[in-house]
Amino acid sequence: MSSIDFTQTELSHLITHHTGNKLRQEDIILSTAPTEIEEDSRDYLLSYFIQPFKAEEFYSFTHPLQLDLNEVFTVAQQLFANNKDFVQLSQSIAKLLYEQSTHPKIKEGELNVALLTNIVLNNETVTAIGIFKSETDTPFIKMKSGNKKFNITHDFGFELKGMDKGCLIFNTAANDGYKVLIVDTASKSAEAHYWKDDFLKLKPINDEFHQTNQFLGITKNFVTKQIAQEFEVSKADRIDLLNRSVEYFKTHQSFDKGEFEQEVFKDQSLIKSFRSFDENYRENHDIELQDTFDISPQAVKKQAKVFKSVLKLDKNFHVYIHGDRSLIQQGVENDGRKYYKIYFEQEL
Repeated sequence: MSSIDFTQTELSHLITHHTGNKLRQEDIILSTAPTEIEEDSRDYLLSYFIQPFKAEEFYSFTHPLQLDLNEVFTVAQQLFANNKDFVQLSQSIAKLLYEQSTHPKIKEGELNVALLTNIVLNNETVTAIGIFKSETDTPFIKMKSGNKKFNITHDFGFELKGMDKGCLIFNTAANDGYKVLIVDTASKSAEAHYWKDDFLKLKPINDEFHQTNQFLGITKNFVTKQIAQEFEVSKADRIDLLNRSVEYFKTHQSFDKGEFEQEVFKDQSLIKSFRSFDENYRENHDIELQDTFDISPQAVKKQAKVFKSVLKLDKNFHVYIHGDRSLIQQGVENDGRKYYKIYFEQEL
């Protein structure tokens, strides 16, 4: 399991540029000198930069032809090798981002490029290049004590927990495209691809987090979208399959595909259908997975949040199914009304 420690991290270099939307012909404003930081603000700023990042899904730079053609990767190499050219190289990063800012929904904002030192990543002390874009300018109230009264004004700024887009490029595994963490609050919207795919050009590192996350995702798609097309399976039974899938990953340290299929699906027809779906899904989405791997508890926790265990009955009832499927039975009355019968020992 990956770990990251920012306890001793320091902000070594920082420069701020402004990048607009190229499609709307907004400006790009490049600073020619490092950003000045008031000493009292330094800790808050550092917290703003690093707080959103968790040691979960790591990425690396990629390119369809060769890695050196990835422009952000090349600039990162130069920055790590010689930070005397920090201002010029940070301008190159801003220009690369501006060239990719062509989706109509991309917002203009301040782009901070930073060099961070003394980060402990998996017990290795490394430096990192931080690229942070702040887009959401929010108002805040300022209350200042005056002569026998308070004066209230307002100002605009960025919330400490409100990083819009960011990445940390760690100076490790350079030959494989470095290790990179990203933050993107617009990750599910149409314009999100420009940050990870168009600007940074990243691919997930095929570690235990990625393997666990992807396989649980495939299982969820099979149970929620495919099974009903081939089998007569009630919604309660599908929820039970989802629960058993997550339970397998929660109670095992390592994954074995054959064992998983037997424990979760049990029925040979279901297993055959799942294998076919799994194979096609991997091929269609260009996913490489092993049939055995170490399980990432972090990925299980993340996926468990989207594995819905709610049985919705018309607009009257929501039944949460978390445990023994045999304690809930489905039937139909003589007059055609459908029902579920639920057994329990005590009310909690």
